[in-house]
Amino acid sequence: MRSGNLIGSGYVVARRVATVSADVTGRVREVLVQEGMFVQKGQVLATLDDVLARSDLDLAKARLASAEAAVVANQADLVDAEKTLERTRALTGRQFSSEADLIKADARAASLRAQLVKSKADVNAARATVAYDAEMVDRYQVRAPFTGVVTEKNAQPGEIISPMSSGGFTRTGVCTLVDMDSLEFEVEVNEANIARVRPGQKVEATLDAYPDWKVPASVLAIIPTASREKATIKVRVAIAAKDPRILPNMAAKVTFLNEGKGG
Repeated sequence: MRSGNLIGSGYVVARRVATVSADVTGRVREVLVQEGMFVQKGQVLATLDDVLARSDLDLAKARLASAEAAVVANQADLVDAEKTLERTRALTGRQFSSEADLIKADARAASLRAQLVKSKADVNAARATVAYDAEMVDRYQVRAPFTGVVTEKNAQPGEIISPMSSGGFTRTGVCTLVDMDSLEFEVEVNEANIARVRPGQKVEATLDAYPDWKVPASVLAIIPTASREKATIKVRVAIAAKDPRILPNMAAKVTFLNEGKGG
């Protein structure tokens, strides 16, 4: 270490880490990941039993088909009624048909127009239900919220998971996912020395696992609060170049380089 440089200790932390769960409560049917697996954003990590949800979707699709058929039938009836009305109106004008027949034909056409409006509204409502039920079916697939590495597998097939903890044997997540591109050092600096640290300052980090490897980095931010118990302030340090040897929770020592010395 260079003489006169401030040295702090800390750990590798991930700024983006998540316990991935489903949006619904359900029984796990299949878990598709293992610890250490790299996954892409949107990739299916696990599936839940969706039999009832798919039944609701099938029923919604059947109701949509029925509503669409009703529209076709009402359109055909309306075409026939309007032709009848036109013919009756012509016959009434030549006094070959009564005024009552004209009123009846006009009323039938008006009724069918109203039925057609209603049946089209029923189609729109049925389509919305199908879209909703399809979304619900999709929620029985647990997907990766971002690209990262699985660090813990928390659920097994047959277990029940829920987005909210309810105690007992109900789990809240399928796995823990870490975005390896979000790794950085979190270092504790004695508050008496914090004036020697500034954003953008060059840093050399040494991992306890690789004591001969100097990791270039720089100060990202000084967290604006102090620990009353330890009289330290946390400093976020950005890693200059990502490396697969750098893993979450690794211990590290960080040297804050003085102005004009190394870096």
